[in-house]
Amino acid sequence: MTETPKRGRPRTFDREAALTAATRLFWERGYEGVSIGELTEAMGIRSGSLYAAFGDKKSLFKEVVDTYGRSPVGAFAGVALQEEPTAYGAFARILREAAVIYPDPAHPAGCLAITAATNVTAQDTEVRAFLRDLRNRNVDGFEARLREAQRAGELPAEADPRALADYFATVLQGLSQRARDGATAPRLTAAVELALAAWPVARS
Repeated sequence: MTETPKRGRPRTFDREAALTAATRLFWERGYEGVSIGELTEAMGIRSGSLYAAFGDKKSLFKEVVDTYGRSPVGAFAGVALQEEPTAYGAFARILREAAVIYPDPAHPAGCLAITAATNVTAQDTEVRAFLRDLRNRNVDGFEARLREAQRAGELPAEADPRALADYFATVLQGLSQRARDGATAPRLTAAVELALAAWPVARS
């Protein structure tokens, strides 16, 4: 009696490791600078496995950003806002930690959510909008914390929470770019201390 040949098991891969590899590639080169072929090579999988496990390139990128946003290097701002009892303490911690995290050689320089969608072509404007909306939500979170601080008397009545939120978001984006340009942690930290001097105080 002839035995029916057994089918081989489908190839499996370490999904977390593959996602880590994709994260590094997007972080280093941006969304537009990475091809499917480069992704599959870095992730150690075939294109069919990529599409089956993650969907298309945009879906993979969105999962990368979501995972990055929950990692220590991506979540530090939200953690500081939650843990620090004062708004000044929260924003000082955010900027000081960014000055150390962004140039850390253990990973690509800067912030993935700030840099990954530069120079996006017309057909990929959805990706640019996705990151823009994410960054804008972060600014909204900054503003909410600052308004809360103003109601508690930590900020003077004449302070503008929205303008201050925009200011800190601008400083963060600048720190990210300077890190990508090679600025070291000590240099970024010195810039942060100057930026924090702009914290509003009550007029006498």
